[in-house]
Amino acid sequence: MPDNRKARVAVLISGNGSNLQALIDAAANPDYPATIELVISNKDDIYGLTRAQQAGISQHVIELKHYQSREECDEAMHEALIEFNIDYVVLAGFMRLLTPQFVNKWEGKMINIHPSLLPSFKGSHAVHDALRYGVKVTGCTVHFVTSEMDSGPIIIQSTVPVYNQDDEARLLDRIHEAEYTSLPLALQLLTSGRLSIHDRRVHINTL
Repeated sequence: MPDNRKARVAVLISGNGSNLQALIDAAANPDYPATIELVISNKDDIYGLTRAQQAGISQHVIELKHYQSREECDEAMHEALIEFNIDYVVLAGFMRLLTPQFVNKWEGKMINIHPSLLPSFKGSHAVHDALRYGVKVTGCTVHFVTSEMDSGPIIIQSTVPVYNQDDEARLLDRIHEAEYTSLPLALQLLTSGRLSIHDRRVHINTL
């Protein structure tokens, strides 16, 4: 990628889009090395699409129910990414498993935010599982996406304390606050070429 061109990023969402908003806000800084060019949702009528519209970002709704297979659905997403000349993909609350074929096409160029300190508490009930287990500290993880769910090389982790009075909603609110800083930072490091992977360990290279 030429040094004078900002990376073109697509964000995949399934809901409210609060992490999308954090990325939009970060990209508004002229010094940020990426622009959000496309938002893809697997659900219609969600607030995340409104956020994209308000920011002047193109939106696509690509729902599995309109395709005969997950492979066909993911191929439609891939074609949309190619059409918009996307360089990197961010999963920001995207609640559908991607096919290995799609993941392989974007290997090293796709990241995800997860509400736990991986490898603990993978899956869609991470906050509930952390509370039930009784951990005293949890947090969020930004990692590269691989075919195995929530198992890719870790870029950034941020810790969040767990208090005795916490329920799932209270704890999730504090995890979200950590996510809103961690995800834009991870994308900044990725799109500025400062990340490298050695034996699955992600190294952050100094400028």
